[in-house]
Formats: sequence, structure tokens, C-alpha cells
Amino acid sequence: MKAKVKAKTKQASAPPTATPSKLIDARIKELGDWRGAMLSRLRGLIKSEDPEVVEEWKWMGTPVWEHDGILCTGESYKAVVKLTFARGASLPDPSKLFNSSLEGNMRRAIDFREGDAVNEKAFRALIRAAIDFNRTKRKS
Repeated sequence: MKAKVKAKTKQASAPPTATPSKLIDARIKELGDWRGAMLSRLRGLIKSEDPEVVEEWKWMGTPVWEHDGILCTGESYKAVVKLTFARGASLPDPSKLFNSSLEGNMRRAIDFREGDAVNEKAFRALIRAAIDFNRTKRKS
């Protein structure tokens, strides 16, 4: 099985005091190809489904979306944009969006390749399920 190699990109060129949202903006801009467009589109869907989502910048340059805990991270590799859902194994996925990291006990991921269509309805449902899961876990 081939190891996936993170695409070599320079760090987002925002000032050190930049907000996580500005750093994500800079990452999208620096990618400049289909990966930037895909990351931007997925980010827009996340934010439109959850206007209260908090954007973070963690682990030396990974966009993270949170609501009562991590919903998902957005990584860009040479051949894929990967959205990893922190508690994906606990989420319903009737549309079978998860296509990566399927062997773990907690995480699940979606690898988007160039030209892939996004099932917006199913993706929004997955975001909503992640929010609901985090809220339920927080209350227990």
C-alpha cells in the first residue's frame, strides 16, 4: 500500500498574529489549484451548516473546525483533500461518504480527488451528525 505524502507547500504567508480563519484563507490561496478550490468549497459547506463553527489552526498548519469539540480537520495532499472526522466511526454515514481511515475505532475520513463531485446533502448531514455527537458527549 502506498504511503500518502503531504504535498510540499510553503507555510501560509500570513503574519504570526493572524487568526486561524486568516491562516486557512492563506492556505487556500497558496494551494492555488483544485485542492484550494475543494478546501474552500468544503469549508463553505461546513460554515453554512454551522454558523457557530470555530475555525482553528493546529498541528503546524492543519485547518480544524470545532463545535463543542473537533468536528473535522482539513488536510491537503498531492492527490487528495482529506477531511478527517474526529469521531467519524460513531457517526451515521448512510450515503457512504467515508472512504478513508476506515479501520480505526474513532476516526473516519473522506478523500476528495480532483474532479470529485460533492454530495452536499449527505455532507451537510454528516456535519450536523458530528455537531450532535459532540453536544451529546459534552452533556454526559
